[in-house]
Amino acid sequence: MPGRIRMELTDAQRADLEELRDHAPLPSLRERAAALLKVAEGLSGREVARHRLHRAHWPDTLYAWVHRYQTDGLAGLQIRTGRGRKPAFSP
Repeated sequence: MPGRIRMELTDAQRADLEELRDHAPLPSLRERAAALLKVAEGLSGREVARHRLHRAHWPDTLYAWVHRYQTDGLAGLQIRTGRGRKPAFSP
């Protein structure tokens, strides 16, 4: 597991994440934006993942969100195509 994560946000990045946290249509995007804002405030990734979200996540999951945000910006917070449960029956 990675050590303590540090995130520094510009004012524009913070505003974008706050907008996403408060108004995104998908709960997953709101949760990810909130998590990143908490990490940027100085909380540890482990603390945020385990105790500061609506439901607990593995810390490695949160670290992946941070990494994807740092490399891809807001687009990195989207759920990628092909993820999730596949249909049980083919058409």
